[in-house]
Amino acid sequence: MTLTPKTALISVSDKTGVADFAAKLAERGVKIISTGGTAKLLRESGIDIVEIGDFTGFPEMLDGRVKTLHPRVHGGILNIRDNEEHRATMKEHGMDDIDMVVVNLYPFEKTVEKEGVELDEVIENIDIGGPSMVRSAAKNHKFVNIVVDTADYERVIAEMDNGGTTLETRRDLARKAYSHTALYDSIIANYFNRLLDVKFPEEFTLPARKKQSMRYGENPHQDSAFYTHPLIKEAGVSTGEQLQGKELSFNNIVDINAAAEIIKEFAEPAVTIIKHTNPCGTAVAEDVSTAYDLAFECDPVSAFGGIVGVNREVGADLAEKLAKIFLEVVVAPSFSAEAKEILSAKKNLRLIELGELDGYRDPELEMKKVTGGILLQDRDLHVFEDIMELNVPTKRKPTESEYKSLAFAWKVAKHVKSNAIIYANENQSIGVGAGQMSRVDSSKIAASKAQKPLKGTVMASDAFFPFRDSVDEAAANGITAIISPGGSIRDEEVIEAADEHGIAMVFTGIRHFKH
Repeated sequence: MTLTPKTALISVSDKTGVADFAAKLAERGVKIISTGGTAKLLRESGIDIVEIGDFTGFPEMLDGRVKTLHPRVHGGILNIRDNEEHRATMKEHGMDDIDMVVVNLYPFEKTVEKEGVELDEVIENIDIGGPSMVRSAAKNHKFVNIVVDTADYERVIAEMDNGGTTLETRRDLARKAYSHTALYDSIIANYFNRLLDVKFPEEFTLPARKKQSMRYGENPHQDSAFYTHPLIKEAGVSTGEQLQGKELSFNNIVDINAAAEIIKEFAEPAVTIIKHTNPCGTAVAEDVSTAYDLAFECDPVSAFGGIVGVNREVGADLAEKLAKIFLEVVVAPSFSAEAKEILSAKKNLRLIELGELDGYRDPELEMKKVTGGILLQDRDLHVFEDIMELNVPTKRKPTESEYKSLAFAWKVAKHVKSNAIIYANENQSIGVGAGQMSRVDSSKIAASKAQKPLKGTVMASDAFFPFRDSVDEAAANGITAIISPGGSIRDEEVIEAADEHGIAMVFTGIRHFKH
């Protein structure tokens, strides 16, 4: 069943293209009812309109809070056109049909983003009449066109010129309308959860807006799309800008996020190289070009085809080095003009500009999907004020240099898949053991991956040692200090092993599992 509208109610906050759309509707004989700022814009554009107050017989009241919440509006939208009782009621009360509703909602999202915004202003930007009209029109889409997306203006006009909008199109417009109001309400709910510090509400909704379609997911047979949270503005993959290169893949986005999270750990110039979300090399130095050399040195084989994360601007010196090997992505706060020119020769290399890393970490929740449900938890943003204040259960305490190495290794270990083992010095990961089923296997793999001698380096373990075997393995490789959470029922055995080997050990009391 096709439908050619005779009356349209237009009231939009996003006025992009609305005057042109309304003009085309008017040219096709559509009567236009409008409100507030939209009415003013359309009138100034030379379009004849009927003010909402003239249509309902009531003026806008209560500072505009009540204007479309009226039986003439919702009756006009909701009546079933082929229902005799509905038609009789409409005639009895002198009500007219409204067969197109063009509405998008008050800018709540933009309001809450304003610096220093007062709660009263936030409250006034919660739309009531808009969502009500949208939901009414979407419910009655068999007889009413509901348009909430400016991108649909041309689509509707094209169908009108081809005999009228189809039921299939109106059903799709209704689908988009319910998504629009659901996202809107979810953003409001999330705002109030944050305002009242409600971490785990009784009913959880996640506002998310589609940023891009993906070619595929983790594997080519899986469909995928990328969505971002409207209220979270922390510098990262969701807010970053792609400057060049091929379209990002699902796995690229996951790895870019891993790279961004690691480089945020360091105040000093830092570089990490990511492969399958694990840092195969991480380093800090006086400048990022030197840090890159040290990070690459950790595992040059795995670095091939990797994701490089940098926490300072990428300049020409570093760009020259990055251009020498095959990389998937380089992610950094910014790229100098010279760096962009150098890397532009690598047409497929994606460059992601994060913007300033200002230290802000959003208190959003992490989500893990399981079949039929989700798990929510805090982000693992734990940092130590002073590593030298942590518990040292061994006879020997770490030296100043060992403390620096342990602090570095611990930051990296947090971002390695469990079971995680890191061998490192003060500014460079030397060996990485990730994702093994036993901790001693991770210890052995980390040693086997090392490109430099391990003697004199330190070890970080993301969780406690269930047995002394990993400590013995570390000692055999010349490790001098270890940092781990502690807390095993065999801690005494582990401490005894460390004392036997003259290894200093620090217990953090904090675990960094990363499943």
